[in-house]
Amino acid sequence: MQHSEALVTNDAVVLGMLAVLLGLVFWTQQSRHPFWQRFYAVVPALLLCYFLPSLLNTFGIVDAEQSNLYYVSSRFLLPACLVLLTLSIDLPAIGRLGPKAIIMFFTGTAGILFGGPLAMLFVGLISPETVGGTGPDAVWRGLTTVAGSWIGGGANQTAMKEVFEVSNETFSQMVAVDVIMANIWMAVLLFLSGRAARIDAWNGADTRAIEDLKDRVTRFQSRHARNVTLPDLVFMLAIAFGVTGFAHAVAGWLGPWIEAHAPGLARLSLTSEFFWIIVVSTTIGVLLSFTRVSRLEGAGASKVGSVMLYVLIASIGMGMDIGAVLDNPGLFGVGAVWISIHATLLIVMARLIKAPLFYLAVGSQANVGGAASAPVVASAFSPTLAPVGVLLAVLGYAVGTYAAWLCGLMMQAVAAAG
Repeated sequence: MQHSEALVTNDAVVLGMLAVLLGLVFWTQQSRHPFWQRFYAVVPALLLCYFLPSLLNTFGIVDAEQSNLYYVSSRFLLPACLVLLTLSIDLPAIGRLGPKAIIMFFTGTAGILFGGPLAMLFVGLISPETVGGTGPDAVWRGLTTVAGSWIGGGANQTAMKEVFEVSNETFSQMVAVDVIMANIWMAVLLFLSGRAARIDAWNGADTRAIEDLKDRVTRFQSRHARNVTLPDLVFMLAIAFGVTGFAHAVAGWLGPWIEAHAPGLARLSLTSEFFWIIVVSTTIGVLLSFTRVSRLEGAGASKVGSVMLYVLIASIGMGMDIGAVLDNPGLFGVGAVWISIHATLLIVMARLIKAPLFYLAVGSQANVGGAASAPVVASAFSPTLAPVGVLLAVLGYAVGTYAAWLCGLMMQAVAAAG
């Protein structure tokens, strides 16, 4: 086994460092000092919560690959926070958002589906060696894992690695392309979220359905608001982690069962245990929203869920290595063109149908970021809108592997033609 050369290898210490970074961000955000007020008027606090931990990995203070924090937060905290975030979801109100939200989601999917082959074609004309390679090291094979991640998530990405037999070396390069390019785009969306009102006014977008949903959730919260008690917090944790445990139990049985009896469904991520963990926890959270359990929102269930979410954000950010851009810059050129096609298509469609910026941002992140970042971007517009991101992200998991598989076949054709 290779030993990490990082300065800090103890996950307990790493967790403490991440917690301190999150605390500093929130402390400075609340500061009345003119510098910090001007700073946060330009830079979203949420963005810092993501990128500051990346410096720990970039400068060798921690080694994200050797740490188990992302695994723990994604497998335990993510499903738990999804339950707490969906407790107060108002499905009829979300339905009243209209078809534009779904249109923007599938526009984002199309941008990734066709953007990959187009990016390969464009970069191949300038630098053929960048998109070359043979066998398991062929670049087009590696790019299928980026497609899987950007249309669905980590489960879909892993599925593409197995379906197209990508080598570990190529896969590690593609992870850097995936994380860095996706999060640069996420940074742009977070930056734009603070200017949503002006952008929507310029676009002539009708945001009344969104405002109505926010008002309904706010009224629900105020109607059931109360002082938080110890039993409230215990009930929240019992429900959140109880559902998480149940989701793991179901996923641990259902994923292998499907793999044994219908292995062809692996292309739809239906053999992935992580996929079922997300689906089961989100589904139960939605079902609980129709029960008296939803009243826990009055005691701050979504706030407790948000704390878990911020720990997840920090652990995701810790996995980003800014210095990886220098290792193989040509691949990042492919990623840059690819994500630009995705972004351009979304902007054009939003302009055509006069969709609010919120639909563009969440529709994009439900594809590119999945369940981890779609609710994050949604909450940047308003914490009450996080469930919309969750629901669209689950849709992304459902279509991700199939669409990425089609994208991979198209990129294979481009590589063969070159």
